[in-house]
This record gives sequence, C-alpha cells and structure tokens, in this order.
Amino acid sequence: MFWYFTFFFISGFCSVLYELIWLRLSMAQFGVTTAMVSIVLSVFMAGLGLGSWASGVLIRRREEKIGFSPLLLYAAIELLIGVSGILVPYELRLGRGILERLGSTSSAQYYVVSCVWVALTLIPWCTLMGATIPVAMLAIRRVFPRESSRSFSYLYMANVAGAVVGTALPLVLIELLGFHGTSSVGAACNVLIAVLALMVSKSVPRQEVREVPGEGSREVSQPASESASTATGEGFLLALLFATGLTSMGMEVVWVREFTAYIGTVVYAFASILAVYLTGTFAGSRIYRSWSSGHAKESPLPWTLLALFALFPLLTASPNIHLYASLRLVIGIAPFTALLGYLTPMLVDRWAGGDPAKAGKAYAVNVLGCILGPLLAGFLLLPWISERWALLLLSLPWLIFGVRPLRLPGMAAPNFASRAASYLLLPLAVGLFWASKGYERVYENSSVVLRDSTATVIATGSGMRKQLLVNGYGMTAQTPITKMMAHLPMAFLDRPPQDALVICFGIGTTFRSLHSWGIPVTAVELVPSVPRLFGYFHSDGPEIVRSALSHVVVDDGRRYLERTSRQYDVITIDPPPPVEAAGSSLLYSEDFYSVIRQRLRPGGILQQWLPIGDAEDVAAVARALRQSFPYVRVFAFGKNWGFHFLASDRPLPARTASELAQRLPAAAAADLVEWDLQPDAEARFAHLLNYELPIDQLIAASPATPALSDDRPINEYYLLRKELRP
Repeated sequence: MFWYFTFFFISGFCSVLYELIWLRLSMAQFGVTTAMVSIVLSVFMAGLGLGSWASGVLIRRREEKIGFSPLLLYAAIELLIGVSGILVPYELRLGRGILERLGSTSSAQYYVVSCVWVALTLIPWCTLMGATIPVAMLAIRRVFPRESSRSFSYLYMANVAGAVVGTALPLVLIELLGFHGTSSVGAACNVLIAVLALMVSKSVPRQEVREVPGEGSREVSQPASESASTATGEGFLLALLFATGLTSMGMEVVWVREFTAYIGTVVYAFASILAVYLTGTFAGSRIYRSWSSGHAKESPLPWTLLALFALFPLLTASPNIHLYASLRLVIGIAPFTALLGYLTPMLVDRWAGGDPAKAGKAYAVNVLGCILGPLLAGFLLLPWISERWALLLLSLPWLIFGVRPLRLPGMAAPNFASRAASYLLLPLAVGLFWASKGYERVYENSSVVLRDSTATVIATGSGMRKQLLVNGYGMTAQTPITKMMAHLPMAFLDRPPQDALVICFGIGTTFRSLHSWGIPVTAVELVPSVPRLFGYFHSDGPEIVRSALSHVVVDDGRRYLERTSRQYDVITIDPPPPVEAAGSSLLYSEDFYSVIRQRLRPGGILQQWLPIGDAEDVAAVARALRQSFPYVRVFAFGKNWGFHFLASDRPLPARTASELAQRLPAAAAADLVEWDLQPDAEARFAHLLNYELPIDQLIAASPATPALSDDRPINEYYLLRKELRP
C-alpha cells in the first residue's frame, strides 16, 4: 500500500501544479477576468468529475474482461497526463492565435470562443486525472481485498498530502524555471509515477485472481466488507457529498475577499489560503483513517461542529479582532477544512464500500458541488450581500443539520456531548455573527461600498485624503503622480493628439487629466464597481463620463487590446499596487508590449508607471521595454515613489520644461498643478526632468535578470531572491 500512497502523493502535487499553471497561462492568453478564472477552474473540476464517473462506469462494465493488472492501466493514464504538461501551454497559445485570426469581436463572442477552446484543451487531460482514483481502487481491491472498503480515503489522504506540497513548491519552481519549465517538472513527475507503477505491477504477486475450491473458474476478490450504502440513505449520502463540495468551495471565494485586507494581493498570500485549506483537509483525513481502523460507528457530533467551525472566519476576519494574519487564516479556516477532510472520505467509503464504480460516482457528485460553489458565491451572493451574510448562507445547511443531528446509516445514537453541542449551536452562531463585523465597518463614517462579481470596493476619506480600496487593500489615492501619467506623454507627442487610452481606471485621475486635452479618451477597468465611484473622488466625474469624448469599458486591459483593432496616440498604464501584485506582470511583460505596439499609431507613446520595487523588478521591466521599443526614456518621480517610462517606435524629442509646458492646453495646465506644490506646469516638468535616468542604469543594477515575460513573471515570484539576498 505504500506505493499507492506514493503514486497519489506525487499526483496530488502535480494536479495543483497544473491547475496553477494552466490558470495563469489561460489568463495570459484570454484575459484576467473573473469570468475567465471561473471558466478555467470549472473546466478543470468538470474534467476531474467526468473522469471519476466515467472510469467507474467502465470498470463496472468491463472489470471481468480486465485480465491484466490494473496498475498497467494506471501507468498508461499517468503517462498521458504527463504529456499534458508539455502540450497544454502550446494548445492554449494556439487558441489565442485562432482568436486573433477571427479579428475584432465583442466581449461576449470572445468569451464564448475562449471558453470553448479552454474546454477542448483541458477537459481531456483533466478527465484522465479524475480517472486515476477508480482505477487505483480496482488495483487495491484485487491485491489487498482487506484494505478495499477504505481504499478511497487512503488515496484521498495521499492526494491531499501531495496537494499541500503543490501549494508551495511550484511557486519556487516558477521563480527558477518559469511556467513552461515548471510544467515540464510536472510532466517528469507523471512519467516517474508511470515508471514506478510499471515496476510495482511486475513485482506484485497475482493474488487478485484466485481459484474457487472445487471449480476451475476464476473469481475476482470482493471487498472485505459490504457497503453501508446498501441500507437506506444512499441518496442522502450523495446529497451530503454535493453539499460539502458546494459550501467549501463557495466559502473559499468568500475567504479570499475577507482576508485580502490582512494578507495582501501577492501570489504567496493566495497560496497561503489554499495551503491552510489543504493542510486542514489532510489532517482531518488522517484522523479519519486512524479513527475508522478501530470504530464502526461515528458520533453525530462532527456534523454539529462543522456548522460552528464554518462561522469561525466571521470572527478572525473581523477588524475588531487583533491577530497576526497567519493566525487569522489558521484559526478561521483550518478547523472547518479539517472536519471536511474527516467527513468527505468517510461518506465516500461508506457509500462505495471499496467499489470503484460507486466511488467514482460519489467523487463526481462532490466535484459537481465544487464547481457550483464558487459560481454561487461569486456571481449570486457576493455581488449583492456582504461577505458575512454570504458565509452565513453557505453555512446554513450545516446549521440545520447541526441543530437537528443527522441520522445516517451506521451512525451511533446521540450521546450527551452531541446533544449539548446541538443545543448550544444556535446561541454560539448568533454570538459569532454579532460579535464580528465586516472590514468596511472600519470606514463606516465616510465611505461608499459597492460589490460585484469581481471585488468589494470601498471609497473612503474626504478632501485630499480620499482613497480607493479593493477587497480591503489600498489601490490609489489623490496624487499628482497620476496626473503626470497623462500630461507627460501628451506633451512629448510630436503632433497634436487624436485620442488616448487608459488601462486601469483607479479613481479616474489620469482619465480626467487626459480629458482636459479635449480629445476622445477610452478607459478600461477590470472591476465593474470602480468607475462607478468616479464621482466620489472628482465632483465633475459624472459630467466627464457623460461627455461624448468619454468611453469607459469594463474589461481586462490586455484582453481589450487584443480583441480591438483600434489604434491610439497615447496609451497609459498604471497596474495595481504593489509591484508584486498577483497577475500584475501581465501588464509589464514583453508579450504585452508586443500587443501595445500594434495598438499605437506610428510615433505614438506608451506611458508605463512602475511603483518602486527591488533592483530585479526594475531591471526586468526596463529590459522588457528596451527589447520591445527602440526608444525609451525614464523619469523617477522623487526618490522612493516609482518611475514613469515613455516608450515609442520613434525618437522622443529632447524638449525643455518650458517647451513641454507650452504644449499643454490651458485646461490641461491647470489640471497638472491642481494638487501640486509647484507654482505652474513648467516648474512641475522641470522637477521631473531633473530625475531622468538612463534606462541602461536601471538594467545594470541587476544585469543577470532577464526581461519580464509571461513565462518569467519576475516581479510576482520573488521569495527565493529576497530570502537569500545578503
């Protein structure tokens, strides 16, 4: 049995590795939108469920005809999964090429085509991943019949243990090897599993087939114990499995919004949520394995505790509770996921009793819940109600079952502890709910809160202290930096501007400043609620939006550029802070700049803002720009704020501060110094020109750092270099 643990430990690691890489590559090819993330994750999970169910059905129909060791079939499946690690990146890139050949399309058409392509690409490989558990269960049933009745929980535990490693190690591999190199590591691991399975299949004695005394026929071994699901309650067990998947994955979406304010927006922050989730699940499955080896019936107490633990994040995500960010995650998430790790394999073991076909069906039902949970939370609950109420609604089934203890087949009668817990559950749940508060309550005296499928957005403050927060994390405030993002490239343009594009709306300052030039301005913003707050930060915001010269698009900026055929004189980009923010590299990469070059008119200017980062971050972005554009100039905004990059396919004129100021219309000149201590536009430009730097100086600060690309997101994956730096 040790070998089966090894197989599924490695495959659990590989599955999380592939999910991470395929999601990110899909975002790079088709857009960083909530819909695209949902499409990829749903397709991934759908493939797992389909493979689990289909392989179970095939085993039931063909088991008697499988005269060879099932480990041979398992090895072949793992070998094919390894092929996916090599092919999928190229398949996704091919899909983007198909979209480009289709020409300009609407956002809806773009989603439909990209969704179909992602499904065609990922489902076959994910189906193979889902097929592995029933096939391995068949192998165990033939060789280790006494272990058969609990084989699902054993494989599940091993798979989750490997997935825990998969939340951390791939992040290090991506930093060292990039996405394609890390995908190759996953492929090598699958090949290793296949080789080991082949070796084990040759060394296993042929116990799976035995002679029946007195007869010359062969008989396949049966499980040591019959499935408890032959009693009443089969459908109810499946309903519980569906509910565990639905609520747990729905809650994960809520947790991300609740804890972002404390853990930040970097990839390691999101990985920490997944790591706590899976570590708790592994601990619970390990406890179940130990407990079930000596007990036949379980107490109803865990179902009552599940309801209580589901509400813990209400308290640990509350701003009036002071804890370290790591403790907020562990205390808030781990107890609930540990109980799920205990109960989920228990339900499958009980329903399947070692039957691969029944286990495949049960696991597929659980996966179906995992698919629908995030869709329910992200698109139906969170756009309309707070995170606290969403969590309460997702916990509602367990509150009902906790108050009225379940009567499952094989469950022990309620004892004093379980009865007491059920009586205390509602008072404790009410206490947790009313003792906690949402993060927006920190700003309740002067703020506006909007919700959508992408984020919870808060506009708060007054006067020059207004700021924008997305999921509790500060995005931007009223600063002259964002005005300069508009006026600097416009003043350097060698002709009167015709139009401009703003990627990342923020509080709308750059959009408003460009509008002061009296030209058509398009702004693209990922979070739907953000542009709706324009009037909060600028009193003339509603009037500007109503202007015939204004056009606001809710979309991923990169996706918009890839599907439009329009060209602009100026494109200005201000990615979300910090410079290490997850997904931000897609707006700094060489691949992105190649798209921008196609959308700039000859002589047009790209203005790229880069917040202050370490030497590697700055060098990677600077090298990507220099390799993408023949002419690049860099201006530091002060000493510790960041850099304005101007890039073009034509030389940028060597204008003085006076010449730059003279090119501004009166409205633009007044806008530039609206919030500034400088007396006029010329003084503002003079101050900035004094901080011009040669781009080679930025690159020389870290000469070994490659250009930032979609495959090597230097800014996002930084753990090793920062930990090992002297």
